[in-house]
Amino acid sequence: METTQDITERRIAEAWADLQAHAANGNPLQPNAYRLAFADPEFLLRRETRGIRFQLEMLKPDLDQREAGVENTVVVFGSARFPAPEDAQQRLLAAQARADATAIARAERDVRNARWYAQAREFARLVATDSLACPPEQRLFICTGGGPGIMEAATRGAHDVGAPSVALNIALPHEQSANPYVTPELSFKFHYFALRKMHFMMRAKALVTFPGGFGTLDELFEVVTLVQTKKAKPVPILLFGTDYWKRLINFEMLVDEGVIAREDLELLHFVDDPLAAWTLIRDFYGFDRCAR
Repeated sequence: METTQDITERRIAEAWADLQAHAANGNPLQPNAYRLAFADPEFLLRRETRGIRFQLEMLKPDLDQREAGVENTVVVFGSARFPAPEDAQQRLLAAQARADATAIARAERDVRNARWYAQAREFARLVATDSLACPPEQRLFICTGGGPGIMEAATRGAHDVGAPSVALNIALPHEQSANPYVTPELSFKFHYFALRKMHFMMRAKALVTFPGGFGTLDELFEVVTLVQTKKAKPVPILLFGTDYWKRLINFEMLVDEGVIAREDLELLHFVDDPLAAWTLIRDFYGFDRCAR
């Protein structure tokens, strides 16, 4: 495959030098009809060039992951709001010191929910540890949305054992930044949710969904629908936290009302333990051949 173009080469260096000079000096970049099209932000951000931006968001993460040898991932979804246990405990102590009843109640909830962070971290650690024993082309890389909460926990679990992980972040109005455990060269930022979701599925060999809110539900049902309709290949879809998911969604009611088939429930696997989750995935692919 043709190697990456060096942007310092003379034929494109002038375009980049122009942009860098404006950025370095803090000058606003004025529209310029003579500027090369690919180095003209005003042009690239026009409504008419949206299709080009789609293509770029599709291509950039794909090429970088290929070059890094990332072919297979285990995607971890879950709430961005669950703190690490140590952080939750500190918040509780601070709230108790202030004798703030509202803050205490919120902190106690955070302490309770911090168990999901700990379990996501342990699950990712198991995946990363076993995968490091495999040939590069057979390794499974943890992939998350790159933000806080469960995403941070899973990324941290891989980081604990020195394994890289993929982060697919999204630009939001409140600016969700990458967590401190991401692998910089595999940390990507998206504008379009649709392209981000596509990248989650492109290399996914399993989806593990921890408790979460609207965003987590959106990601989960996107995947379930793709597999149910056979638009995507069958992969293990795990719901971590049986009680949470069965309280949140009455899956049996969907069957009773005839809006899904009984066999559609076989797409989902309920788990409550990191090792059980990893064992289910490992057994699905016969992963023990290189894991130990």
